[in-house]
Amino acid sequence: MFLLFPHLPIAQAPPPQELVKIQEVRPLPGKLDTIPVFNSNSPEKVLKPGILLSTFPPQGKKIPAAHLNFSFQGRFDVFAHHVAQAPSADDLRTLYLGILLHNPSPKKVTINVLQGASYLSQPDAPFIQLPAFSQNNLSTVFAGPGDRVVNDILRVRRQNIFPNQIIIPPKQSRMLLNAPIPVKELTPPLNGRSTLARLHSSGKVYAASLAMFAPTNDNGRERPPILKEWLNLLDNSDVAGPRDKAPTPPNATNGGIIYGRVAGVAQGSQWRALITDNQKVKYLTIPQPGKAYSYPLSTVPGGTLGTQQVQSAKMLVRYPDTAYSAHGNYGIQYSLQLPLYNKSKVSQRVNVSMQTPLKEDNLSKSGLRFFNTPAPQVFFRGTIRLRYKNDAGKSQTRYVHLVQRRGQQGKPLATLNIPPGDRRLVEVDFLYPPDATPPQVLTISTQ
Repeated sequence: MFLLFPHLPIAQAPPPQELVKIQEVRPLPGKLDTIPVFNSNSPEKVLKPGILLSTFPPQGKKIPAAHLNFSFQGRFDVFAHHVAQAPSADDLRTLYLGILLHNPSPKKVTINVLQGASYLSQPDAPFIQLPAFSQNNLSTVFAGPGDRVVNDILRVRRQNIFPNQIIIPPKQSRMLLNAPIPVKELTPPLNGRSTLARLHSSGKVYAASLAMFAPTNDNGRERPPILKEWLNLLDNSDVAGPRDKAPTPPNATNGGIIYGRVAGVAQGSQWRALITDNQKVKYLTIPQPGKAYSYPLSTVPGGTLGTQQVQSAKMLVRYPDTAYSAHGNYGIQYSLQLPLYNKSKVSQRVNVSMQTPLKEDNLSKSGLRFFNTPAPQVFFRGTIRLRYKNDAGKSQTRYVHLVQRRGQQGKPLATLNIPPGDRRLVEVDFLYPPDATPPQVLTISTQ
């Protein structure tokens, strides 16, 4: 590269300028359901094999503290999100992720795999650069394994690596997943795997996620671990490492907040909401022309955008050095209904958008703060499903993939021309993607 004026300094990009949008921010109606979620996300980067998360009883185990003694029955979810990195330049062994289910009862248990997906960063879903807004009806747009996994589950899919049913005989265990996270031939030798499955069990089961370097055959070639080896690791190992930063206690008042990584059972698989003016009516009056209001999504302590509403799923059991709540709500589905109503006497043009304002707990500027040019950090990449009737009265189902950076206002997901006195139902569904950073907002604005 040749510089025409080598004696002049190269101009640096100016810092982004803040924009304040004066609009009402309302708590999101609805709440999480009570479906338990096996949530395995700590340690995120696994260098030392061992137990990632075990809900088995501690009795008979070498390290009792590594087992949380929580059983599942009926509907439950399994979420796991972990990264493998070569411990050294000459140690390129493949790390395996095993998810184990155990039937403690004297009768067989049938587990139906309702939906399931598991992808690697390489080669399944590399973190490629994507536009801020892409149509994704063909399900071909994704960046990162978490993005791809939640896209599959949103579309009610079961990847072929999962059986439709697992039958566990009395007092026995079976593998839900036995999958590699290879790093060999990658530069850098780093890879990740995201997994999400929705299950239904006919009886009580315990679950564990485990990490093991691939065993080798006599010829030195790697092979997948077998069930007996996973069970031996479960009985005799401690928790995997290195451990992530310990979280800030909920009542701490000094310094910044360390949210921590999640390892435990969270309560809540889906947040459903019918968003209306109030509980006495079944419609949502659109804003006045030039006005807007927003509903925060995936709020966390210290980031409620003035609503004081923390949406983080609570933990039913957890390891003591991991997150106190499932901050970020990775893998949780938001299913939001907006029965928009135009009370005015003229047609109105209404936009429904997702936005990523600057995180605040209290609104310092009486509105949401954005940047005129979004910051470089990607805070959200995922697919949104929209269902509504267009201006011709025809039912539409659209999938839109968003990549939003910190402080990004975002373009409309849908624009509707609503006649006077008319109502238009808009349904917004998405699963909060792993690797996203909360909060976002859902904004309704009238032009």
